[in-house]
Amino acid sequence: MTAGPHPRTGGRGGSPRGAGASSALVVGCGRVGSRVAVLLREADVELVLVDRDAARAARLAEVLGGAPHAAGDLDDVPPCDVVVLCVAAGDHVGLARWALTWDAAVVSTSDAGGDVAGLIDLDAEARERGVAVVAGAGFTPGLSCLLARHAANLLDDVDEVHVTKAGTGGPDCARQHHAALNGVAVDWREGGWVRRRGGSGRQLAYFPEPVGPRDCYRADVADAVLLQRAFPTCRRVTARVAATRRDRLTAGLPMLRRPHPEGGPGALRVEVWGRRGGQREVVVYGAVGPPGLVAGTVASMAAGLVARQQVPVGTSGLAEMADPLPWLAELDARGVRVASFEGVV
Repeated sequence: MTAGPHPRTGGRGGSPRGAGASSALVVGCGRVGSRVAVLLREADVELVLVDRDAARAARLAEVLGGAPHAAGDLDDVPPCDVVVLCVAAGDHVGLARWALTWDAAVVSTSDAGGDVAGLIDLDAEARERGVAVVAGAGFTPGLSCLLARHAANLLDDVDEVHVTKAGTGGPDCARQHHAALNGVAVDWREGGWVRRRGGSGRQLAYFPEPVGPRDCYRADVADAVLLQRAFPTCRRVTARVAATRRDRLTAGLPMLRRPHPEGGPGALRVEVWGRRGGQREVVVYGAVGPPGLVAGTVASMAAGLVARQQVPVGTSGLAEMADPLPWLAELDARGVRVASFEGVV
């Protein structure tokens, strides 16, 4: 495994580093939301923090220097230019619809299929209001989408994309992972969606060390939906998550123990098949890093892009960004290792 090659550059937008927004509302001050707030604060963005635990929002505001406005209820916050949704899956569509009444741009970190489908349904309203909604701005989808675009830029055309993921970013992410194994998974195959039971379709995936090989299964995750939109000519698009035998057996039950604050090392693997120079080829990328750190970094960078109006209005995922190189460079600077697999499929 070696450092990945750079894709061809070009396309809309410049480097997403630095937010450049006058104000941003961060909804949810857990592992991912805290990371988003820190990075936006470094970019001199005026912050508003909201968490159902008002004391947690206040503590984060104090850590950031006391200047951010902190609240426990959305009724207590002023309008902002960008709303970054870092709450548990399931609430993102309603919150995005509420943000659109401000004509505010929206960045969502949810990986749940229902949330992403609902955000896509808001595309027409977002276009009418002239604002952007970014769906899946996290670890997966998020970094996975950027790596898929990275790989696709090396090929003349793309006909398959496959994503596998290991690790969780925090308690809410762990709960969503648990629920996803009991949900309905969707694969794109030959022009249509195929629905299958979560926890089925075991596949051994090789992730970068220290994660290594893991058994992965279908789950109710949103990567395939966003990747199919970005690569509409693909014949196959799939997404799976790593899970243990216990994960699968208990997926239909409440979690047996409290999730850890950070779900351990995370990794992902992205395979993109297509053609280059008339020959069929595969580009395989992997990445390792704390999922919460990655998700927070990706979401803060997305907030910067939408604030500078470098993302088209309407709903889009990160695989629709023409040039992922600035994102990957920023993640590398923050300790997220991206590599290519050579001689291994």
